[in-house]
Amino acid sequence: MDLTIHGEANLNEAATRLNSTQSLQFSSGSAQEHRNFCEIHYGSGSVSGIFSQDNVQVGDLVVKDQVFVEATKEGSLSFILGKFDGILGLGFQEISVGNVVPLWYNMMQQDLVDDEVFSFWLNRNPEAKEGGELVFGGVDPNHFKGKHTYVPVTQKGYWQINMGDFLIGKHSTGLCEGGCAAIVDSGTSLLAGPTPIITEINHAIGAEGLVSAECKEVVSHYGDLIWELIISGVQPSKVCAQLGLCIFNGAKHASTGIESVVEKENKEKSYAGNDLPCTACQMLVIWVQNQLREKATKETAINYLDKLCESLPSPMGQSSIDCNSISTMPNITFTIGDKPFSLTPEQYILKTGEGIAQVCISGFMALDVPPPRGPLWILGDVFMGAYHTIFDYGNLEVGFAEAA
Repeated sequence: MDLTIHGEANLNEAATRLNSTQSLQFSSGSAQEHRNFCEIHYGSGSVSGIFSQDNVQVGDLVVKDQVFVEATKEGSLSFILGKFDGILGLGFQEISVGNVVPLWYNMMQQDLVDDEVFSFWLNRNPEAKEGGELVFGGVDPNHFKGKHTYVPVTQKGYWQINMGDFLIGKHSTGLCEGGCAAIVDSGTSLLAGPTPIITEINHAIGAEGLVSAECKEVVSHYGDLIWELIISGVQPSKVCAQLGLCIFNGAKHASTGIESVVEKENKEKSYAGNDLPCTACQMLVIWVQNQLREKATKETAINYLDKLCESLPSPMGQSSIDCNSISTMPNITFTIGDKPFSLTPEQYILKTGEGIAQVCISGFMALDVPPPRGPLWILGDVFMGAYHTIFDYGNLEVGFAEAA
């Protein structure tokens, strides 16, 4: 159920509604080629091609002289096999390749919409004919309940906001009590976050991923020492450096920034290769802090750490789950704008196939972005499917309300 085009400008004087019945069209039939080469990297691969220019019809609106990329090479099987014809970027111009003016900007500059907002409703019913709805220039009241909670955009580029405490069931993980950066992105299918917390989530819901012998080895050799150092008052960020497992104040390889969040493939998984002892130690420090918060004994905590190692996400970030255990899983809650936004197991577990061939996948995947940009979360389709989302460009804020 792809989200494509359906023209219907009846939400206000100038708006267009997009759902899964029609397609975006280039209207002049005589695209002008600029012949400038470009390359774009995405989470599932890359494309390269040339810049061109044409009029683009979006529903009942026609965007004039839109510059876009004609893809001449696709660097991933997912693009070759995917049942879609292109990608419509809705981020800020600050991250536009070649500083091209995005289609949404042109809609506003050409006065095609009255309100500088666009909104998403994603239909999570796999049996439904309509996969969802994207409205440019307005909001469809039929697809949400109550009022939206708005939070400001904290950094232009992606639609980045600040997120507060994060709970598994009724228990705080402590990671985001002081605030965490989060990106709201319809182009990310799952919900991504730091490996230590995603591992705790997957352990809590019974998901099985990569069984890391190295992680277990760090628990075996350093678990007691990590516990004692934190108890003695050593700053958590210094523990792994003091044990000789990390350098540079606990970050063995500090990145200077993220080239992209959803564009770049997460090839350098933080728990892989020679960095694993350092990364495993850093995860254990977070987990020990959580256990201390729960007032666990050292023996109980060390056993828990060893089990968490078994729930590390697979190299591609996904973890499977027993479909029969969904009813026993806890809710996962995000705090946004000082309000709780909970996901039930039915909302965060993805199902494919039927009968004995049915497979259930955890909706949470690992993505590690180091400080100062991280920890960083991506609230993808798993979250946006549960909460109708308004992207308000005029006020630079994002709003969430229960989807209907």
